[in-house]
Amino acid sequence: MSDAAHTEMWEKLNLDISAHDGLLEVLGKFYGDIYLSQENRLKGMEYLDFVLSEVHGLRIKELQDAKAAGKKIIGTFCVFVPEELTLAANAVHVGLCSGADAGTDEAEKLVPRNTCALIKSFIGFKLARLCPFTESCDLVVGETTCDGKKKAYEAFGKLVPMHVMEVPQTKTMDAKQLFKSEVLRYKDTLEELTGVEITAENLQKAISIVNEKRRALQRLSRLRAADPAPISGRDALLINQVSFYDDPERFTQSINTLCDQIEERIAQGDGVVPAGTKRLLLSGCPMAVPNWKLPYVMESSNAVIVGEESCIGSRNTRDLVDESADTIEGMIDALVERYMKIDCACFTPNDERMVNVANMVNELNADGVIHYALSFCQPYAHEAIKMQEVLSEKDIPMLSVETGYSMEDVEQLKTRVEAFVEMLD
Repeated sequence: MSDAAHTEMWEKLNLDISAHDGLLEVLGKFYGDIYLSQENRLKGMEYLDFVLSEVHGLRIKELQDAKAAGKKIIGTFCVFVPEELTLAANAVHVGLCSGADAGTDEAEKLVPRNTCALIKSFIGFKLARLCPFTESCDLVVGETTCDGKKKAYEAFGKLVPMHVMEVPQTKTMDAKQLFKSEVLRYKDTLEELTGVEITAENLQKAISIVNEKRRALQRLSRLRAADPAPISGRDALLINQVSFYDDPERFTQSINTLCDQIEERIAQGDGVVPAGTKRLLLSGCPMAVPNWKLPYVMESSNAVIVGEESCIGSRNTRDLVDESADTIEGMIDALVERYMKIDCACFTPNDERMVNVANMVNELNADGVIHYALSFCQPYAHEAIKMQEVLSEKDIPMLSVETGYSMEDVEQLKTRVEAFVEMLD
């Protein structure tokens, strides 16, 4: 697409063109500094670079073409919304979370100032008319994973067509039944919106597509156990971020090709950093594009990130949906079973997350954990305290970090991370 065609498309979506142009300019420079400056990058990352460079261009054009062909676009903020059902309804599933400050002053007229940056960001991007994904959506699906989100959706629902799924806060049998009823309600909503009946055949196909995407990401995660690390944490994070925007089948093929290259690199004993570089697991809140600040700081501190324990990481890919069912009822039960394994901090208790983090440290040969919580994110701030206790008992070093999207604290973060890495010697 030409620049003029891009601009015409954005105008039809009612974006603020000058502000959007400014955003893309800043994002391009930021991406260049953090990603394109890396040495020893895999050739397969060129695909991800292209996807990111066209995330507001060609990908939006694909969404507009899909809409013109009669498909509906479903936007989501959370890994609890079953992508399988969206695809089974012949709709397109895209992530809407934002990882940069935008429209903050306007957003703070709808939500309190001490709301986490992720919530203020997706509201701000809408109010500032900067997000073509939000403007492309026929339905935006929220979920009750935290108090901040569920109250924010009351305000956001006045700006966009909204459906909110109730996510239970425990994992009892009653809680699973509640979530099943919400999955069925989402199924009904999709069928009414799209006019497509979700049959056993198309749901089975959708489950297979999403499982294959997860398998590709699981394969990537396993390969990161190698020393020297064959891929940077920044690139792995980018891959997980793009998984929420890209066509799932095309994405899966590209990541499997990338994994083939990683296997060749491992066989040759090559890596992005020297063998013996300190290895860190990044754990905690999700990091949406372009929230790359902390990973950049970590990998500029004589360390490499070998895993992400977050919604944009292992929490989204760890578990597959059982594909053995051949009825709608059986497949719905399989979806519920899989999604209720997610170890989000919204659950109480959430002991399995502590186990999963410790397991990842061992599987990926990590030397330490950096726990990341967005400022004002109560669930993950609480769990950081518990995580510190659990990991300390296992002699696993951990640094707890709370920060937002602003770059003002970069030097302070760098000082803390460098000291932590030095302590690992």
